Amino acid sequence: MEHPQLVPPLRRIGLVGRDRTPGIADVLAELRRILDSWEAEVFAEAGMREGVFSHASPLEAVGDGGMDLLISLGGDGTLLRGASSVPLGTPILGVNMGHLGFLTSLPVTHLREGMEQIRRGDAWLDRRSTVEGDVVRNGGDLESSVWALNDLVLHKGGVARVVRLRLSVAWGGREEEIAKFSGDGIIVATPTGSTAYSLSAGGPILVPDMASLVVTPISPHTLAMRPLVLPVRGRLTIEALDRVEELVLTADGRKGIPLGPGDRVVVRPGRDRVTLVRFPGQTFFDTLRRKLNWAVGGDSTPFHPLPSGPTIEVAP
Repeated sequence: MEHPQLVPPLRRIGLVGRDRTPGIADVLAELRRILDSWEAEVFAEAGMREGVFSHASPLEAVGDGGMDLLISLGGDGTLLRGASSVPLGTPILGVNMGHLGFLTSLPVTHLREGMEQIRRGDAWLDRRSTVEGDVVRNGGDLESSVWALNDLVLHKGGVARVVRLRLSVAWGGREEEIAKFSGDGIIVATPTGSTAYSLSAGGPILVPDMASLVVTPISPHTLAMRPLVLPVRGRLTIEALDRVEELVLTADGRKGIPLGPGDRVVVRPGRDRVTLVRFPGQTFFDTLRRKLNWAVGGDSTPFHPLPSGPTIEVAP
């Protein structure tokens, strides 16, 4: 499948990360030298606008001009937070300073090499589908809408008890009940999110290009309830059948919205996509092998898409 290239020059750069990440001071100093050589205008979230990036503008001040690239320093959680902070469609480079880093593409020890490849135009764009959810209050009023790159999760907020849910799907002019079940909640994941919380709950892995959503129950109290893959046409409705307290909808682990009796969540495929930066040689199945040890035999060797060369040292 052909993918569009990330086209330089890149003049407006965004930056997100956690200032308490071990080794981040050295990484920020190296990144400052690189971006200065690009003559880039930098926009950074609050925790990054200290030290070497004290000159940066606030991330929210990017305005109508948008940005050419968002750099995320951390793991998948940092990248997901960054994706929600910039206009959809902004290319996002994930620099892995976390543990797993399934969505990130650049090891922090190869920061300069990766940035040089980007400057040469030797990187491509991986456009990932999203999922949206409308919270419809009892009585039919639409209160709020959220979107996620990984997943929407309906779960109990803080009480260790099960909730009874009803799922229904509407397409082709009709609505049909899928299931009623008791459990700890439900996950609706995109193909990208199929390797995240949904996978840990027993859901299948989907290739990112698939036009599908994964519906995965969380600890169902029946052996008959299993994960379900749905085509993206139509919409999925989730509602609680009991009078429950502290039922919460979260999107990529953020924006917790409490739900009350009679409320429901209407889920549909997202209208926009999140754009991730990738490098030549990086594929979905390569990432599965390297990050999750998927289908790896004893004679496998790690695959490193970036050439060896000068690196920066990062404190453990």
